[in-house]
Amino acid sequence: MRITAKADYAVRAAIELAAHAGDDRPTKGEALARAQDIPLKFLENILADLRQSGIVRSRRGADGGYLLAKPADEVTIADIIRAVEGPLAHVRGEKPEEVEYAGNAESLQQVWIAVRAALRGVTETVTLADVAAGALPASVAKLAADPEAWVTR
Repeated sequence: MRITAKADYAVRAAIELAAHAGDDRPTKGEALARAQDIPLKFLENILADLRQSGIVRSRRGADGGYLLAKPADEVTIADIIRAVEGPLAHVRGEKPEEVEYAGNAESLQQVWIAVRAALRGVTETVTLADVAAGALPASVAKLAADPEAWVTR
């Protein structure tokens, strides 16, 4: 799986908003960009996608900026990725369940569906609140603690 800059920036910006959620004051786009070293113009487009998806809301004016539209513990990493990139897993632009293979490759569809399930198993269980607090779900922490998970192949 490739995590695009857009998805990475979107998640990081949303985590920043989650970290400031208790303030109930909007965070300026410039502050988000500075805090996470994200190019401002790129971030503005990402925030527009997140706003359109109902994940963030914006306030105008001198005291304006961005806020999460719902509690951080109700927004998953998968929600953010889907808002800016679409489905978590697709094959040549199609849903894995819609791709058909013939002959010896016939069971490949099941592999792609299993990959999607594995991605969901992590990204749908981790919320913005989890990451902002540094307290990942036990199942995710266990996966990340495995030394083999850190080896690039």
